[in-house]
Amino acid sequence: MIDFKKWKGDLFGGVTAGIVALPLALAFGIQAFGGINDPAAASIGALAGLVGATMLGFFAALFGGTHSQISGPTGPMTVITAGLVSGVWAASANPNFTEVLLAMSMAGLFCGMFQVLFGILKIGKYVRYIPYPVLSGFMSGIGVIIILQQLYPLFGMKSPVLVVDMITQLPEHLQNGVHWDALVLGLISIAVIYLFPLVTKKIPSTLVALIVVTLVSLFALPLPVELTIGHLPAGFPMPFFAKEGMDLSQVQWLPLLKMSVIPGLTLAGLGSIDTLLTSVAADNITKTKHNSNKELMGQGIGNMVSALFCGVSGAGATMRTVVNVKSGGRTQLSGMIHSLFLLAVLLGLGSLVQYVPLSVLAGILITVGVGIIDFKGFKDLLRIPKADAFVLMVVFLLTVFVDLLTAVGIGMMIACVLFMKRASDLVEGGYSSAEMTNFDKESPWDDEGGMPQEIKHKIYVQRLNGPIFFGTITRFQEVMNDVPDDVKIVIIRMRLVSFMDQSGLYAMETAIKDLQAKGITVLMTIIQPQPMYMLTTMRVIPELVPEEHTFKTFEDCTDFLRERFVR
Repeated sequence: MIDFKKWKGDLFGGVTAGIVALPLALAFGIQAFGGINDPAAASIGALAGLVGATMLGFFAALFGGTHSQISGPTGPMTVITAGLVSGVWAASANPNFTEVLLAMSMAGLFCGMFQVLFGILKIGKYVRYIPYPVLSGFMSGIGVIIILQQLYPLFGMKSPVLVVDMITQLPEHLQNGVHWDALVLGLISIAVIYLFPLVTKKIPSTLVALIVVTLVSLFALPLPVELTIGHLPAGFPMPFFAKEGMDLSQVQWLPLLKMSVIPGLTLAGLGSIDTLLTSVAADNITKTKHNSNKELMGQGIGNMVSALFCGVSGAGATMRTVVNVKSGGRTQLSGMIHSLFLLAVLLGLGSLVQYVPLSVLAGILITVGVGIIDFKGFKDLLRIPKADAFVLMVVFLLTVFVDLLTAVGIGMMIACVLFMKRASDLVEGGYSSAEMTNFDKESPWDDEGGMPQEIKHKIYVQRLNGPIFFGTITRFQEVMNDVPDDVKIVIIRMRLVSFMDQSGLYAMETAIKDLQAKGITVLMTIIQPQPMYMLTTMRVIPELVPEEHTFKTFEDCTDFLRERFVR
């Protein structure tokens, strides 16, 4: 149910999120049609992006299970759509936009149906079993693809379809001629996006770049029509079967259906992962709990409605959701208001959007691509376990040079095999398999009787029982979030934590930072060799938790508390 009591925050959050979403919807829509060599591709793509953001954003919010989620076209989803669109265009003997839009719509319908099915089958809870290296490699690969695709419009050129061609043909294209005005406008956009937040963060820098640099283009550096979005039809969107100019009589339906099923399934899988990760991020900020299966059904309904109106498929968008929450959005009403704002743009401002240079949108997307790349994961590549580093690099390379579904599938298989090997090693080393995933609250352990009574009410003991890895971090995060805000000291007991992978390490690092942000002192006791190696190699100890706050026995920790805090 929508809580109208919070309508003021939802109104401001929704409008702010809509302002942020506008340039991204245009940019992702144009990227989806970037592989088509036709002057009309940019305007059709921009319209498809806006329609997708409007329809998906409204219905996913209405039927979804995350209070403050903002949905719309995203990087991973757009990459898949772009592959489908360019493939249909290239495969047609007489390429036309009717076939392209129908294929995209059918893929969106399949995507929505699969997502509804995922929700009915309650598959949402299994997303937590995706290891961090798989997500890191996948998202970084998406970021690189977006950057490579947008380098061409940044220079005022048309981008090839295949990633290999984007890399190998770039020197030749640069020699044939760069449109310097387009490049200057694109670089100004990038500079504005990165530098304007130093002035103020109250106004989205992407919107500032879109408006300011478009005005510069109009009055100082005019571009040819083919290097701008071009005419964008105004008015309420029409479904594909009633859309003007759509000739359905000559359509070969069976081949289009066959070409759309696998992309639809891929969109459903990636969209579900992207959405639920955003839901978790929203929960962490608002201290609420989303309904993952209801959210998947809401996303499915939203993508099906978007597909009926020839909109680009999308998912929960992290940046837009965070902007919404920080601007006051707390209920589904904020997501619906965000969509109504975009609908107003469709109804009244379409004639102004036509002047936006493609290089400006390329600059915006390049910053999005840079933001998606997991630089932290790559920076830690030589310090994390070799198995995690191997998985990350395999998924990254497969994402960039093969395809996204293959990358995630192979990455998951390798991660599972490596985890089974690790689990086998632990059991053979004498660890009980019953200790694998128990992070439940327990009664005090035998050695906790000497806790100083004077400060006992200020101390919270968090007992961890078993390895912290990609399959258990959701439960780990839940118990760490249960720490009361009024305690002054948290003791993390790790006597039974025999193993920690990259996912567990980052979850532990985040939990410690969150506790310290509340003014809580964190102490750690009895850290086994492998977790200690991970924590020290990644500098969690001593940079986050000083060495004097780690103890070999709980008695040592008790003595420290008595000396330091008992007066």
